[in-house]
Amino acid sequence: MQKGYEDIQAQGAELIAISADPLPRVASTQAALEITYLLLSDEGTETITAYNVIDVTNTSIARPATYILDTDGRVAWKFLDPKFDTRVSSDQILTELNKL
Repeated sequence: MQKGYEDIQAQGAELIAISADPLPRVASTQAALEITYLLLSDEGTETITAYNVIDVTNTSIARPATYILDTDGRVAWKFLDPKFDTRVSSDQILTELNKL
């Protein structure tokens, strides 16, 4: 995601990632991977639960999910996958942003 972050911003969008990991681990990951977009900790899984992306095989983590919200805060596009290691690419996000 970091690789395409500037392109996402150039489209007038912002990237925010949410992890169920505790804040110290999130901060460590952000530093180690040199992530410049916002990476949040949802250790209590409130947001992950609200978006219904709890992993059914391990309720302490989220399924891979990507949401694009329009300017009114409505979900304009989403990607959900039951496999933990499946991620949407920044190119796919840019393609969907261009459709808005």
